[in-house]
Amino acid sequence: MQAEPTDEALMLAFAAGDAGAFEELYSRHRLRLFRHLQRQLRDGPLAEELFQDVWQRVIRLADHWRAKSHRPDAPEDAKELAEQLPDPDTPERALSAFEERRRLQLALEELPPEQREVLLLRLEQELTLEEIGEITGAGRETVKSRLRYAMDKLRARLRP
Repeated sequence: MQAEPTDEALMLAFAAGDAGAFEELYSRHRLRLFRHLQRQLRDGPLAEELFQDVWQRVIRLADHWRAKSHRPDAPEDAKELAEQLPDPDTPERALSAFEERRRLQLALEELPPEQREVLLLRLEQELTLEEIGEITGAGRETVKSRLRYAMDKLRARLRP
């Protein structure tokens, strides 16, 4: 019985051009990563966005290493040039992202409880209107209406 390849071996294989290695990495980690992001962020759309960003960065990292073998060496003053570039992960940007998440949380808290409940069940749990109706005891059209009103209120509240 052959042991499964390690994540490191799969990344090296992917960087060398083996698309199947990426598929195995993705299938191995996608559910746990997505559930982790959902638990940490408590915001389905934001978790989905970050989930996609993570996988795009993995692909870019492999592309970087694959292309590195075709690039000339960095210039001698590369370190000095790199230090002059602005840092994208500044405290201001982190604060801005935190403030956006906080605005969303406050907007959610302002929703009537029945609207907030159906919205969270739909976005976080990805339940159908029928499943939400079973949980809440409301009819499908009532769930649909509550969801629409909740989204309209969030859009209005979060509009810049």
